[in-house]
Amino acid sequence: MKPLFEKMKHLLNQFLRIYYTKKLLKLNKKKVFNENEMTFKNHQLEQKKERLISKTESKELSEAEVQTKRQEIEIRIEKELTEAKQNIITKSADIENKIIKMKAKRDNLQNALISKIENDLLALKEKNTHLEKVISEAKKTNKDLNQADELIQEKEEELKNNLRKINIIESRKNTEENTDIHLSLSHLTMKFGGLKAVDDLSFDVKKGEIFGLIGPNGAGKTTVFNCITQFYKPNGGDIYYNDSNNETNSLLDFKVHDIINLGIVRTFQNVELVWELSVLDNLLVGAHSLYSAGFFSQLLHLPKIRYEEKVLKTRALEVLKKLDILAYKDALPYGLPYGVLKKIEFARTLMTKPNLIILDEPAAGLNDAETKELAQLIKSLRDEFNLTIFLVEHDMGLVMEVCDTICAISFGKKIAIGSPSEIQKHPKVQEAYLGGE
Repeated sequence: MKPLFEKMKHLLNQFLRIYYTKKLLKLNKKKVFNENEMTFKNHQLEQKKERLISKTESKELSEAEVQTKRQEIEIRIEKELTEAKQNIITKSADIENKIIKMKAKRDNLQNALISKIENDLLALKEKNTHLEKVISEAKKTNKDLNQADELIQEKEEELKNNLRKINIIESRKNTEENTDIHLSLSHLTMKFGGLKAVDDLSFDVKKGEIFGLIGPNGAGKTTVFNCITQFYKPNGGDIYYNDSNNETNSLLDFKVHDIINLGIVRTFQNVELVWELSVLDNLLVGAHSLYSAGFFSQLLHLPKIRYEEKVLKTRALEVLKKLDILAYKDALPYGLPYGVLKKIEFARTLMTKPNLIILDEPAAGLNDAETKELAQLIKSLRDEFNLTIFLVEHDMGLVMEVCDTICAISFGKKIAIGSPSEIQKHPKVQEAYLGGE
């Protein structure tokens, strides 16, 4: 009866942790919207000031009267801006209080989980010690060789599986304790029928770094990305992620549409834009998770959705300006240069202010000049927006130039991990790319 009670308690803990995490993520999205709203108010009132000043200049007034009018307008606009800022600050403070309360509830559940993890770890280690003794005794005392071999093989397989479980649990503990780890893959395995596309893959991605995943065609790189974003549910292992609240989550607990709310966004090998929409509207599509207006507000285009669109359009224009493609805001993507289309995809990923951006072959189809520009863009995005960038790329020049850490895989298995210079010199990497004797 006690094991059943413990299992039910653990399942309830898991359900509530995921529930509180999703609540926290929604509150974080409101925070992001408030930051965008502040930018919008500044922009809106700046435009209003320019309109009012232009009206005074069009009237037949003396220079002294114009100056007086300008001062009155500036005082009025400053007052309106102060009031708007105060309203947003009040809303933000209310959201922050809710986050603190929600975080306290989740932390209590997290502490209970950590306690269970430590007990499970201890039990597995004790079990393995016992298995090692059983295997040792079987090798020494069992006279029936066939029976001994079967027993030893069975126990060694159990020992191996337990060691894998121990490593996965320790990886979780390590991610919990080290907030500089952003993403951790532990013994990730993905099978398609009899084919292992990803085979027992483990590595850590640190916050603020540009991490590269390389390998020959068919090595399983895109499959890894699809497992991280939960487009595929892996057959084995786990994926841990430290979100913006420094809360450790198993991505396997979430559905594919929840991943963007955790702060993870991605691009694809092919340019995936909505070709019938303008560049600006494509960016607004990327901000869909920030909208809080309900179905009927959007259906009837009520004031709430119109206001949210104005706020997010300001954010979109800001992002387009930073990526130097503001001139294309009203254009359809059809016919635009390929390098510009890639930048539009980058811009769309930035709309939700993510923490981790996953880039799937960003240099595919670019010429040498565009690839050099892309390398500078990736570095500047990481630094300016405080991002972690995880990329798959075949262009080794780009990978070696931008990446801080590189993991090389072949047939789904890790063959090397290290700095660009270490990877270039590694014999197994050279063999995977160039072939061996």
